[in-house]
Parts: sequence; C-alpha cells; structure tokens
Amino acid sequence: MVIGGGTGVYTVLTALKPYFQNLTAIVTMADDGGSTGILREEFGILPPGDIRRALIALSASNNRMLADLFSYRFEEGVGLTGHNFGNLLITALHRITNDFEAAINEAGKILMVEGKVVPVTLRQAQLMAELEDGQIITGETNIDIPQHDGRLKIKRVWLKPQVNINPNAEKEILDADLIIIGPGDLYTSLIPNLLVKGLKEALQRTGGKVIYFVNLMTKFGETGNFAASDFINTINLYLGDGVLDFAVINNKRPAPQRLVAYVKERSEFVEPDLGNIRPSKDFMPLAADVLRARGLVRHDLEKVAKVVKMLV
Repeated sequence: MVIGGGTGVYTVLTALKPYFQNLTAIVTMADDGGSTGILREEFGILPPGDIRRALIALSASNNRMLADLFSYRFEEGVGLTGHNFGNLLITALHRITNDFEAAINEAGKILMVEGKVVPVTLRQAQLMAELEDGQIITGETNIDIPQHDGRLKIKRVWLKPQVNINPNAEKEILDADLIIIGPGDLYTSLIPNLLVKGLKEALQRTGGKVIYFVNLMTKFGETGNFAASDFINTINLYLGDGVLDFAVINNKRPAPQRLVAYVKERSEFVEPDLGNIRPSKDFMPLAADVLRARGLVRHDLEKVAKVVKMLV
C-alpha cells in the first residue's frame, strides 16, 4: 500500500507493480489547483487529479494510447484549456453514478487497473497552513506555489473542516502487510492524509510495517533547508511516535551539473544527516542509494523496488 499524492504515488506504484499483487493507493483529497481545482469548484466533485495518476500507474493495459489519453491536457478551446481528459472523464462518471468511489471503479475498468485506488476521505476540506510569522494560508495550491514569502517556515497545517477517514481506506490500512508513505511534497501531498481523522489511528492499529521514503530534494515554500532528519521529525509530529518502522534515506549525492536545474526553483539536495536520526527498538533508518542514475533528480524505480522487496 502507498499513501500520498502527486507524482510520488505514481512513482512508487510503478516501481512495485512488476513485483507485487494487490497494490492499493490511498490518495490525498486536498488538491485544489489547475484542472482539479476548477472541477472541484464548478461541479463539487472531490479532486480527481491524484486519483487519475494512481489509476494510470496501476493500469495493466498494454495500450500506451489509453494511458496517454487519460493524461492528455487540452492546450486550446474555450473552457477546455488546461483541463485534463482523465479528470473530465472521472467527473462525468461521478455525474452518472452520483458516487465518487463508483466513478473511480468505472475509470479503473476502462484502464484495466490491477489493484485499488481509494480516496482518503469522501468529504470536501481545504488545507490550511500557519506560517512562522502568524500568516494563515488557505488552500493546497497557495501552499504548494507560495504567493507569500516562501522563505517563511510552515508552523502547522490542518484541514478545514475536519473530515473523517473513508471507511474503505481504513479497512485497506488495517489489512495491509506493508504501508509506504511518500515520497512526495511533505505538507501538500503527504501530511494532508495524516490530518484526516482516523488515518493516524488506523496506522497505529495496523499490523503492517510502515515505511517512509524521504524526499531527495527540498521544496521552496515547504521544506527549505530541511535535512533528512527534519522530514522524519515532521512526519512523526503528525503521525505520532512509534508508528514508523523504517525511513529510507537516499545517501547518493547527484553530480553538481544535475542540480543546476534546481537553482531557479530554490530546491536543494536533502542531506542524509544520519547522525541526527536515532534508531530504536521499533524504528530503523535505512540509508541507501535510491537515486536515478541520470536526468532529473528522482527516485529510481528498480532501486525503490529492491528496498521494498528486502523489507518484505
């Protein structure tokens, strides 16, 4: 099982699909940007974007065109520009079925999905953040792409209103053998799941091992100057002590030329400060090379799968 949102869930599901059956994705419902945000506002639908990515990752279809169709974004057309076809399809299916989970299941049939994609909650909520200077930021997009001074640290985040866990998500967590959190944007893709009432409690009760994949790069406006220990400490702050069994920390530094592209984004390599991460009888940090060999700084699919297979 993978818990998260954005491209992180897609990456891990894609890595594990060749080796594991019965994969499940628990997906954040905090996204309110782009096509997803417009559909959320105009149709009252729960955000479909991260759901769509997870469905594509779990598709067993060999038809590349089908995956490309679900990912296709309109670049022109009055009212269509910026919209993603897969988001529109899920919205239409929701209108037909009048049930968000039924819409996901029907979209999954079209993509021949092997596994389950489950929204973490079935209620609408906005992600809120308080900055260190007391400013209150409303909405996931405004945190993700800061209009404020992104150098200010996030003091805390919460959901407004407080929403309860989807019963199906709770059941999947309690039945899971292994649960992976991340990688993904800390405050906008991962923690919004942990804020849902009942999610943390389900993770505390599950018999499955809980693994956190620490990010490779920081993100301006969210995790500036964070080292690996800061990511782990923040997750534990919202998750509670004693829940994480393992944290996977990349210990392979990219070549300097690969980091040039991130200067403009004010994003930096996450230092594996293992000396600041204390193992215990219930928690073990794992330092490993999980970096893709070339191109953008991303987790390598085979290396991620190798770590997970070892832990299983």
